Amino acid sequence: MGTIRRFEEIEAWQTARELTKLIYQLSNDGTFGRDFGLRDQMRRAAVSIMSNIAEGFESRTQPLFIEYLGRAKGSAGELRAQTYVAFDVDHIDQAQFEQLIGQAAKCSSQISRFMAYLDSQPSSRHIREDQVAYDVDMLEG
Repeated sequence: MGTIRRFEEIEAWQTARELTKLIYQLSNDGTFGRDFGLRDQMRRAAVSIMSNIAEGFESRTQPLFIEYLGRAKGSAGELRAQTYVAFDVDHIDQAQFEQLIGQAAKCSSQISRFMAYLDSQPSSRHIREDQVAYDVDMLEG
């Protein structure tokens, strides 16, 4: 895996962005658009996936990043559960349901694989910004 310099380069974040856009599009109209509770909760869950990936990446510590990725994965699961509700109450049709479930599952899988990769790497206690490295132990002194 190459070096990722910005969270926007993370495939799971890109998938979460597409998923968020899809949620906003589908929840704009009809009965879905008027179901403020479910609509807003699904939007928050989708945005949470993107946000937790970004926040974890920007934390610049590997253990904290993995923790934020776990939160993002949890939000992806939450969104999948809410998608069933949207389908069961006829806010979305079968094709839209399958599209949302597929995209959320893809995102969750990408996050899992990324977490496993990070977990397999030596834990780093360094914070990096471009070419500058800071030793956290010295900063805590």
